[in-house]
Amino acid sequence: MSPDERQFLLTAAWLFLRHGQRSRARAVCEALREEDPRDGTTAAALAELLLDEGAPSRALDILRDADIPPSLSHAAAVLETRALRALGRNAEASARWTRHLESRKGSARQWMA
Repeated sequence: MSPDERQFLLTAAWLFLRHGQRSRARAVCEALREEDPRDGTTAAALAELLLDEGAPSRALDILRDADIPPSLSHAAAVLETRALRALGRNAEASARWTRHLESRKGSARQWMA
């Protein structure tokens, strides 16, 4: 599948979601993930759907198995933090978010005094 075809299908999934057709959006994302399980963009989209459906464990597994592009690092951090919190793993969620903040600001800057 070409990158343009993949982008078209992700756009279709987004449109399905915007028009209240969650099951179709999820089906498209799952088909894209089956085609390329390591695609980070598809993983992020599917993880978002799964979190909204109450499946944080599966969302976390999908995110951790994917190659998340740098442009989606913030989204992946948010999604992983949400999944960990939903699973009651609050210490891990806080650590994940802190790692993300440190990676964005660098070790020389502090977020809290």
